Amino acid sequence: MTTTMPNEAEVHARPPRVLGLRDVVLFNMVAVIGLRWLATAAKAGPGSLALWILAAAFFFVPQGLAVLALSARFPSEGGIYTWTRETLGEGHGFLCGWCYWINNVLYYPNLLISTAVIATWVIGKGESGLADNRAYVLTATLIALWVAVAVNVAGAGRGKWLQNFGALGTYIPATLLVIVGVVAALTGPPANPLTRASLTPHLDHLASLNLWASIAFAFSGMELSSAMGDEVHDPARTMPRAVLIAAPLIAAAYLLGSAAMLWLVPSGQVNLTAGFIQGISIGAARIGTGFAWVGAAAAALYTIGNIGGVGAWLVGPARVAFVIGLDRYFPRAFGKLHPKYGTPYVAMLVPAVLASILLGISLLGKGTTVERAYLILLDTQILLYFIPYLYLFASFVIQFGTRGGTAVSPNERSGGRALGGRPAALVGGACGFLMTAFAMILAGIPPEGGEQATLFLLKVLGGAGAFLVLGGVLYWRGRRSVRS
Repeated sequence: MTTTMPNEAEVHARPPRVLGLRDVVLFNMVAVIGLRWLATAAKAGPGSLALWILAAAFFFVPQGLAVLALSARFPSEGGIYTWTRETLGEGHGFLCGWCYWINNVLYYPNLLISTAVIATWVIGKGESGLADNRAYVLTATLIALWVAVAVNVAGAGRGKWLQNFGALGTYIPATLLVIVGVVAALTGPPANPLTRASLTPHLDHLASLNLWASIAFAFSGMELSSAMGDEVHDPARTMPRAVLIAAPLIAAAYLLGSAAMLWLVPSGQVNLTAGFIQGISIGAARIGTGFAWVGAAAAALYTIGNIGGVGAWLVGPARVAFVIGLDRYFPRAFGKLHPKYGTPYVAMLVPAVLASILLGISLLGKGTTVERAYLILLDTQILLYFIPYLYLFASFVIQFGTRGGTAVSPNERSGGRALGGRPAALVGGACGFLMTAFAMILAGIPPEGGEQATLFLLKVLGGAGAFLVLGGVLYWRGRRSVRS
């Protein structure tokens, strides 16, 4: 295991501690919960309920155990990058941090376009075709992105409120969906047949396996808040407690929300873009005509929720890039704090600029080779995102599942033992690692076979490989800088 002492720049580059337990709990919720997954699950039918349970058992619980233990042992800034660096060395740490950061640059356009589409339901234009208007979508997405950037550059004390309101904007619609689902269950039959056969997932089919992988990674993101460890009051205690509070709330939103969707909307009629709004609107209409406004209100709340989600996935990976900048493997500017607000502003501005460019390519480059190149980048996002999770579970097993893994570097506090001890670390870490590897394999399997399957695989592997090579070049340059 590599141990690193903080250099002088790192000692003085400390952002202020402004996040409490409530803030971290809400941050975890807005980072993980995506109500779009409810529509994906409902579209697949009642068997998706069992897949939620399986994904929770084999991925979400192991992820929670890993984050609980590692965030207590290494409660400093950098999160998953720091955990990997301290466990496996600087090279693996950089690869983990690089994939985590660059993947999110590719993720912002997807989340922002989804935000623009949902926003059309606020003004009653959800079925009007406005969501297909490129000028509207580009304008709305860029405004949402740069609002999130401006608020979070102005300080974590201010930015946390965007994430806090975003969590409420996400969870309140989920709660509304569950409430109208319960009312519907008490007053009428389900929209889908709920039999033993329909509730049994068919894991012998590729479509079901892909859905399982998608549902499992709907649970991902619990590690994100740990990247802001230096900005949390008493992080060794606060971050594990936040995981214990947020995890059951997240699981309940997904499982109960999917059950409500299945009761309210026939699977064949689910709108994949705004399915949860569809479910809320149908449920509210069953209660009475006076509740027609509920669907629009839910869309408005979720628009705020998505902007908060953009903020969370902007500031978390930016802290990873900030610590990599302190370690000199990224350009030194990434390790700088804003002179007034004390935030790693360069590490936030750079991905925001890159995401703006990718948004313009995706929305204005229709039918061009540039757009096709962008779509390849979206395919590679899947594989790049899974690599840090392999490191997460490997670090968990090494640190808490082996006798020689309890030592920590001199600049970190000892976090005791994993919940459940060594057996839980070994079993949970192995389950999480294998589930992640399984999902990576599925990511390379296209929906169709033949020559298209080969081309798809080449695109995914080639795109991911290109980013890994670029990361290798940055690491090589950084190593030269550190040695000199």
